[in-house]
Amino acid sequence: MTRIRIDLMVAVLLLGLAGPLLAQNKYEYGPDSKRQDGVPRGNISQHRWEDSKIFPGTQRDYWIYVPAQYDKAKPANVMIFNDGGGYVRENGHSRVPVVFDNLIHQGKMPVTVGIFINPGVIPAEQSGGTPRRNRSFEYDSLGDQYARFLIDELLPDIGKRYNLTESAEGRAICGLSSGGICAFTAAWERPDYFSKVVSYIGSFTNIRGGHVYPAIIRKAEKKPIRVFLQEGSSDLDNLFGNWPLANQQMAAALNYAGYDYQFVMGTEGHSGRHGGTILPEILEWLWRDHPDTPNSSK
Repeated sequence: MTRIRIDLMVAVLLLGLAGPLLAQNKYEYGPDSKRQDGVPRGNISQHRWEDSKIFPGTQRDYWIYVPAQYDKAKPANVMIFNDGGGYVRENGHSRVPVVFDNLIHQGKMPVTVGIFINPGVIPAEQSGGTPRRNRSFEYDSLGDQYARFLIDELLPDIGKRYNLTESAEGRAICGLSSGGICAFTAAWERPDYFSKVVSYIGSFTNIRGGHVYPAIIRKAEKKPIRVFLQEGSSDLDNLFGNWPLANQQMAAALNYAGYDYQFVMGTEGHSGRHGGTILPEILEWLWRDHPDTPNSSK
């Protein structure tokens, strides 16, 4: 995979020649995103978190995926998925449990526990009222609040049940849209804890000030994080900013600052489809040199 890959249809668009052909470009799921005979299946359990001190009053569902190869005597790697309900479904945009099963079985990524977390909601005070979504506050805000929620509250509790790694090298975080910038923010604020980031169609725009990241990245001391960015040429353009341009600015800043990163520009709009169909490639690249990846490329 090249450092910056622009799909053929995007290249045509940039030349001003694109028309109806753009709508015909369709991303398809490959064999690593489909169930294969002989591949052991991991276990998925659903849970509820209602006792946050960092986001008081919120409630949220979360799911834990434990691969069949998990051995409680050995610390497992960890990957967080924001908006977890969309990632954990086998018929969702990313089919993560299927992809994890296949890649772990093939030795293309290490044994990894997946933690799929929904954003918090605040229940209505009156019966029949509408709960208040806390997603934008949690995901679009800059600072370490969401990282502290993971590090100080949720992950220690999960660590009581499973043997999880204590190494930043073995922890990754992923999200899409506002969940994408949230994933980056968690690693940016706590690179001692998260070393790997995946962002689909990340909202690096001025929703809550995230448009400043390219300037900050260029001036800050380089941090020990690896970043994968996916974007689509047909993504949003509104009062908060232009998503394709914002992600190109992020990629340029990461390149300037010498980061280990990948940027893939496709033709989709504000959708997880493209990112989901290339997730096997993303994960193989993300974990490529981890010492617990049997078939890694060092």
